[in-house]
Amino acid sequence: MRLDDGTLKQLFLEARTHRAWQAKEVPDSLLRELVDIMKMGPTSYNCLPARIVFVKSKAAKERLKPHLSPANVDKTMAAPATAVIGYDLEFYAHPPKGQDPLKVFEGKPEMTETAALRNGSLQGGYFMIAARALGLDVGGMSGFDNAGVDREFFAGTDTKSNFLCNIGYGDPSTLRPRGPRFAFAEIAQIL
Repeated sequence: MRLDDGTLKQLFLEARTHRAWQAKEVPDSLLRELVDIMKMGPTSYNCLPARIVFVKSKAAKERLKPHLSPANVDKTMAAPATAVIGYDLEFYAHPPKGQDPLKVFEGKPEMTETAALRNGSLQGGYFMIAARALGLDVGGMSGFDNAGVDREFFAGTDTKSNFLCNIGYGDPSTLRPRGPRFAFAEIAQIL
């Protein structure tokens, strides 16, 4: 079933990267719902390597702040929540309850790292679409010290940070004009 035009607009056609935020809290229950939706998106072998830390409290934001690039500090500190989207390099050893370990990855660190990053990134995309589906705005970004974020939020684990995503209710009055997009023939072909 095709989604209606209003839904397509909300998820893609009119959705924007937000950099300024309304002072409106995002409740923990909504973040839980977001993850419950995101985790249903397909990954290879059902490997589900994404790991997420929601940074919401003032104290947690202060822990994140020194690892942000200068251009990302103000917008991240103002966002109601920031998700650190990571990927677990040991995903194959501890799959979801009821699923056997994914032995195909054992002893193959290059294959494992590729699968973790690729599928974790895919889950990060699901995360942003799920947030938009729940009426939230997002601002995904690089521009941070991965090693510092890993020490701060994933110490003692096999999880590595991939990207950050600010979450909340964006301030539409601050949006920049949408950047241009490629025409079909510039990026795609049908053979």
